[in-house]
Amino acid sequence: MSLKIPILSTLILLTCSFSILHSQNVGVLAGSVKDKITQEALIGVTLMVDGTTLGSVTDVNGNFRIGDIPAKSYNITASYLGYAPQTRFNVVVTSGNTNFLNFELEPSSNTLNAVVISENRSVRVASLETPLSIQNLSVEEIKSNPGGNFDISRVVQALPGVGGTAGSVGGFRNDLVIRGGGPNENVYYLDGMEIPVINHFATQGAAGGPTGILNVSFIEDATLASSAFQARYDNALSSVLPFRQRDGNPERFQGNFRLSGTEAAITAEGPLGKKNGPATFLASARRSYLQFLFSALDLPIRPDYWDFQYKITWKLNPNTTFTTLGVGAIDQFYFAAPKNSTPENNYVLGSVPSINQWNYTQGFALKQLRKNGYWNLVFSRNMFDNQLDQFEDNFNADQTDEAKRVLKLNSQEIENKLRFDYNGYTGKWKYSYGAMAQYVKYNNSTFNRIRSEVRDSLGNILQPALSVNFNTDINFVKYGLFGQINRTLLQERLGLSFGIRADGNTFTTNGNNFLRTLSPRLSFSYALAEQWKLNASVGRYFKIPPYTVLGFRDSSSTLVNQDLPYTRTDHYVAGLEYVPTPTLRITLEGFYKDYTDYLVSSRDGISLANQGGDFGIIGNEKVTANGKGRAYGLELFLQQKLSKSLYFVGSYTLFRSEFSGSDEVLIPSAWDNRHLVSFILGKKFKRNWEMGLKWRFQGGAPYTPFDLDASQRNYALVGRGILDYSQLNAQRLGNFSQFDFRLDKKWNFKRSTFDLFIDIQNAFVQKNPAYPQFTLERLADNSGWATTDGQMLAADGSNGIPILLSNTEASVVPTIGFIVEF
Repeated sequence: MSLKIPILSTLILLTCSFSILHSQNVGVLAGSVKDKITQEALIGVTLMVDGTTLGSVTDVNGNFRIGDIPAKSYNITASYLGYAPQTRFNVVVTSGNTNFLNFELEPSSNTLNAVVISENRSVRVASLETPLSIQNLSVEEIKSNPGGNFDISRVVQALPGVGGTAGSVGGFRNDLVIRGGGPNENVYYLDGMEIPVINHFATQGAAGGPTGILNVSFIEDATLASSAFQARYDNALSSVLPFRQRDGNPERFQGNFRLSGTEAAITAEGPLGKKNGPATFLASARRSYLQFLFSALDLPIRPDYWDFQYKITWKLNPNTTFTTLGVGAIDQFYFAAPKNSTPENNYVLGSVPSINQWNYTQGFALKQLRKNGYWNLVFSRNMFDNQLDQFEDNFNADQTDEAKRVLKLNSQEIENKLRFDYNGYTGKWKYSYGAMAQYVKYNNSTFNRIRSEVRDSLGNILQPALSVNFNTDINFVKYGLFGQINRTLLQERLGLSFGIRADGNTFTTNGNNFLRTLSPRLSFSYALAEQWKLNASVGRYFKIPPYTVLGFRDSSSTLVNQDLPYTRTDHYVAGLEYVPTPTLRITLEGFYKDYTDYLVSSRDGISLANQGGDFGIIGNEKVTANGKGRAYGLELFLQQKLSKSLYFVGSYTLFRSEFSGSDEVLIPSAWDNRHLVSFILGKKFKRNWEMGLKWRFQGGAPYTPFDLDASQRNYALVGRGILDYSQLNAQRLGNFSQFDFRLDKKWNFKRSTFDLFIDIQNAFVQKNPAYPQFTLERLADNSGWATTDGQMLAADGSNGIPILLSNTEASVVPTIGFIVEF
């Protein structure tokens, strides 16, 4: 209660203060309308603000502007003769910033005798290439997500089939576990440019982390495809997540400043040069102050990060657009002495490495409209620098004493990418084709003591020492080709799409053999009635092993993983879509994913499908590709867009996820939660109040118990318990459940807006189990190990006092913050 009273008092005080100053103000909507197929500007399109008489018509450049709109939330509809109407839902109009919308209308060739699709069905997000297993979130659904903290990766976890590492202490990380696949099976794109790292403190080889990098103020929407991937996307086994960014304001300079319980961020945008000129910009910077919060809470870790983002758009002529964008982050994770020496704090000090990371993605894109189509040319470069350090005692140890070093890793991943795609149509046929080439450079210098030598009283070796020490430097070329063709038949009732892709590389033994990565995919969609669609797809997808695996060298400096094939998965999906109203969409889908050539650790004999949900690095070892796996289940999804001031998203997924190790026996994977439930409800009230509620449920995650003897022998060295892989995933945690609450209030002034919000994660103070942790007891003053005989800790840990931490404490995270638009 001591946390809640000041927050509530502050909220009431600020509400009363701003209400005195507040008067009704108006805002502006602007944007553009294009033909979705040709990308040409549409002239004379009617734009209407639903529920009002306000509207506009696009000019000769396809642009529109609607002014004097009372500040609140609306649905905006674009309609044009010969095209299906489109609605953008939950568009927030404020007096502080002009809101820009980009519409892409699809031609409609309906006749009176055809199945009518001319009614507004904007809630549908499917395409001919991806008619199912696809969801979309608007920027407002991302911003107002309770417990989301403006983090896109966290918000996506509300969609069907998307789970997270609920067994980690404190709840979810941003490891996207989609339909039972591992966190490294997803790919991410920003305006058509691949972005490998989207989280701070990323796990190398898996991409997950505790908090996202992307600035939500840049985002127009995010789309998640969990199957039926378009052939243009390579290296995806479980999902493709493209983020679409908006352009900057061409009329005037504007921006926003956001301050929350964990960070401060500023975003600016405007024209480059003259007003309404050909070039615009977006730029932002964000700074974390989690280190101060963690210090106040007496936690031993100090996470500290910056991130930066920009986008410049320059319309060279009516048919050619040049875009440059960049995203970068600087992360530091270090330790400090806690005031209280608790087993939990001591475990963190001993088990987690210090982290120094930085990464960036920078690129240029050229888009040109042609007769009956358009092409894109994208060049980008991304780099990830990762440094990890760990000592036998991260706090008390001399950080320069190499004799006590457990881990030292310096690694860099660099990719230079060139992508080209052409998209066109002829009659009722739509097609696309393209190619990509990448120059990859990977460096890694690793020293890792995995086990120490243990001898008995007679000097006999009970446990040999095990360590990894290597330097590697590899570079090679990746390349790929794709083609896709689509067609509608039977008066547009039937939609068919066929795509094919092949990828190769100059590094692996059989990397230049296109036949080994030939990946066809076929999609089918049939309109049973105006509101009902039957959809199905089948496809084969490949992924090259992570660079951490490919670059590993053994003690003789031999590249031992060079003969690995691409990992393969075959998807089989079918489902129904029901759209009873223009704002409500319901889908039911069944899926089956079959994995072959999955990577398995040669040292432990376990599938790498069980790794990736922790800090550090995965795959830095010799592996084989004899693993198999399968994931299958059912998904139910309901999405109600803004209607009568209410919107909601609900989903339920019932699934199994099983993978085999070196024994080729399928067992539940670390992500086999069986049940995923998510429900989000948003309500708009008068005077610009908004409330959001979110509830998540996730079945208990499998886990592997500790080998207690081995854990005690090695704890002083590695700082964590040793798992008993003979009982891999043989036990399960209890279920995860969490309720989050968010309340927003906006005040609109003449040229600015103030948005005050309160966000409470785990508002019902529910206890959620996390993976148990093994540790040894420390002395009260934290000066050394407590022992059964009062002597120094023995080399084999036999006189240590073991503790098993259950990690079932409930944690509530209340946050109050504000956003100022100017």
